[in-house]
Amino acid sequence: MSNLNELRTVVRGRVLLAGDEGFEQARRPWNLAVEQPVPAVVEAADAADVAALVRHARSAGLTVTAQPSGHGATGDVNEAVLLRTGALNEIHVDPQARTARVGAGVKWGEVQAIAGAHGLTGLPGSSPVVSVTGYTLGGGLSWFGRKHGWAADSVRAFEIVDAGGDQARVTADSDADLFWALRGGSGDFALVTSVEFDLHPAPELFGGRMMWAAEQAPAVMAAYREITASAPDELTVWLDLLKFPGAAPLVAVDATYLGDSAEARDLLAAFDTIGGTLSDSRAAMPVADLGAITAEPTDPAPGMSRAELLTDLDEVAAKALLSAPIDPLLSVQIRHLGGAFTRPSDSPHGALTEPYYLYMFGIPGTPEAADAIKTRRQEMVDAIAPYVSGRKPYTALAIGDTAADAFAPGAVARLQQIKRDRDPQGTFRSNFPVLGS
Repeated sequence: MSNLNELRTVVRGRVLLAGDEGFEQARRPWNLAVEQPVPAVVEAADAADVAALVRHARSAGLTVTAQPSGHGATGDVNEAVLLRTGALNEIHVDPQARTARVGAGVKWGEVQAIAGAHGLTGLPGSSPVVSVTGYTLGGGLSWFGRKHGWAADSVRAFEIVDAGGDQARVTADSDADLFWALRGGSGDFALVTSVEFDLHPAPELFGGRMMWAAEQAPAVMAAYREITASAPDELTVWLDLLKFPGAAPLVAVDATYLGDSAEARDLLAAFDTIGGTLSDSRAAMPVADLGAITAEPTDPAPGMSRAELLTDLDEVAAKALLSAPIDPLLSVQIRHLGGAFTRPSDSPHGALTEPYYLYMFGIPGTPEAADAIKTRRQEMVDAIAPYVSGRKPYTALAIGDTAADAFAPGAVARLQQIKRDRDPQGTFRSNFPVLGS
């Protein structure tokens, strides 16, 4: 405990220990179904504070785990000191160079609001409240990844604190191994205090959601398969099976198109032939409003998820996914990948050749509900077993998964060696440690 008490003399930011007022709130992860048994929370004031924390942790034999927003937490923190980086909130957008440099506490919605004003976009996912840094360290599957690849592919540089407590700027030229590892291999190798990345042109964006009663799911699925079979890289379409508590089951389609609204409507015309549309929010939209498409919760809540990458979505696989109601799951989402994801990537993930991504989510209100969610997820995976590739994106890993589930064996071995070389004392611990694979 003395080493923990000394934290208050080491850093300038707030330090909370077990028993302190506000500690329980501060240690809470995004997923409230996860218990996070950390002995201390440090809210760093700036990058120098992060460096001071690391130097103390190294000398005191402590471990540090960084969670900008708490997304992806597993509870497997091994009594590590929890680092919060919300105060590292600087954002610098250079519209001429088409770049952004953001601190480790910045969320995607904040970047999009600034970049969008210049006709530019980053490569965010579906939620505006996910941190840019945490998302990018996991690779980053974006709405616009079919056009521009992994979010990590657009990174130019990381500002980091290494395991010795020294600050450095890491690029492909300055430190090729560490730069490679940080572009999707997690934060297991250094604490990232800011990230610099390319922005991409987005003078026009069309997007929104269409929704029908679940009875139309076969027709929606057929149109989805038809559209995604020939979709241009600028078009991204996701299919959602939904069962909200107390409501009838639904099927929805979410879409974005980097281009003209008329072109987008032509590409999506097969959905317009399906009767019984309950709602249709598709329209020209600013990139800052991406989060409104799926309207995911912006406050912490309990949840259980599982993700899989699919090698195909042929008629057999489609029928299997629709063969029974999804409840007690809340949602089953199928994302179309392909496009730039399939191209070479100098990152731990490498090229993403699987064309579809399956994500299942439920709310475990009781132990019995949690068991039922696990059972239903497994049933769905078993039903499409021949199409499950066996790996999944790092940012989609969940409790029970390991880093080895996200990468090819050669990439895992390289990540493990970089970890041993750069952090031999194990000062850093990511949500899914590479040496735990």
